[in-house]
Amino acid sequence: MRDTPALTEATYYILLSLVTPQHGYGIMQQTEALSLGRVRLAAGTLYGALSALCDKGWIRPLSAEDAGRRKEYCLTDKGMEILKNEVARLRELADNGEAILGKENGDGDQNRT
Repeated sequence: MRDTPALTEATYYILLSLVTPQHGYGIMQQTEALSLGRVRLAAGTLYGALSALCDKGWIRPLSAEDAGRRKEYCLTDKGMEILKNEVARLRELADNGEAILGKENGDGDQNRT
C-alpha cells in the first residue's frame, strides 16, 4: 500500500499502542513511554485522533461486553496493514540513512575536510 501517506509520530504510536486493545488513558501512557516522552497526548487530542482513526477504519471501539467499564479500542485489519507499512517505510528511511552515513564514515573515504 505505497499510496498511504506517512503517519505523524502521534498517529504511529497510537496505532502501535493498539496492537493490544486499550482504553484512552492506557494509550496516552503507552504512547508517552514508547516515544520516551516526546509524544504527550492531551485527552482532547487523543479522543479527536481516535475518532478520526475510527472514521478511516483503522481502529474500532470494542463492544461494551468486550471492553468492560472503560471504552477500549483495537486495530482493524486495515489499521494493522497501515502500521506494518509505516514500519517498513521507516525501516527503509533508516537503512538509506545508514547506507549513506556508513559510506562517509566507515569506508575510509575522507572526501570532507
